[in-house]
Amino acid sequence: MSPPRAKQFPSHLKVFKSPIWDWLFLYNIYLGSMKKLNSPWRIISTAVYGAPNEGKIYGYLEVDVTSAWEMIVASRAAGKRITMTHLVAAAVGRAIGWDIPEMNAFVKRGTLVQRGEVIVTVSVNMHGGKEMTSVKLYDAHKKTVFEIADEIRNRVAKARSGDENDTMDNKFFLAKIPWPFRRMAFLLFRFITNTLGIQIKSMGLGHNAFGSILLSNIGSHGLSTGWAALFPGSKLPAVLVMGKEEDKAVVRDGKIVIRKILPLTGTFDHRIMDGYHGGMLAHHIKRYLENADLLAEAPVELKEEALKS
Repeated sequence: MSPPRAKQFPSHLKVFKSPIWDWLFLYNIYLGSMKKLNSPWRIISTAVYGAPNEGKIYGYLEVDVTSAWEMIVASRAAGKRITMTHLVAAAVGRAIGWDIPEMNAFVKRGTLVQRGEVIVTVSVNMHGGKEMTSVKLYDAHKKTVFEIADEIRNRVAKARSGDENDTMDNKFFLAKIPWPFRRMAFLLFRFITNTLGIQIKSMGLGHNAFGSILLSNIGSHGLSTGWAALFPGSKLPAVLVMGKEEDKAVVRDGKIVIRKILPLTGTFDHRIMDGYHGGMLAHHIKRYLENADLLAEAPVELKEEALKS
């Protein structure tokens, strides 16, 4: 009995019989699927991040924002639209501007340097959450929550029309650099700006490129909590992340009541901040958000400054 004949490879597919053609065919399929995944930010991140090897500390806080939500509802009824993000940005600005100014600093050539400005940077979703931009709130510690809300809305409208700030524009610049050279370019920029302490203002790479602190709201995506990365080269002492506010049963005056709770997480540069500063930041953010009416008026400290001058 003759042995069974080997199965013949279809003649119209013989071109793929070579391992090289098989590999190229599969690689083209792979590239097509990867294009959908690789946004400009994801392309840049492959150059920006290496293995974690630097000191970071983390913190978690739950804040009772029941009264803050009552203020939001009342303000909207009066024609002044504010959100929880606006309130938190105002609270953070006042905390680092008036209460913990020592955390408003950056490292330059191995030395801590105090910033001359208080800048709260707020990450904002664009294009249905597919892209992000940022709004830098200068002198955030001197502004009311209503002024902050108006400023964010105006800046976001400009960004959506294509008017990005220089720092955010750089993500598109870096994304166009071929992969083998992308990380080298980032490391070169980081060496110039971080290690040598030289600003490249034409590219938006200065000491305040990302502000004094960064605030991001992942609650708008339905997430309860999340932990942010400290962007290498940003010179940020901290990144704060807002989660989704939820009704929770808590104990108040010995009774179980339902309150609206906002989760906040923080990632901190241990060279600038330690547990003391994290605790102070948590204390003052809670103080402002649990007494949100304070954020509707000019800071008391600003009035005292005006009186002195």
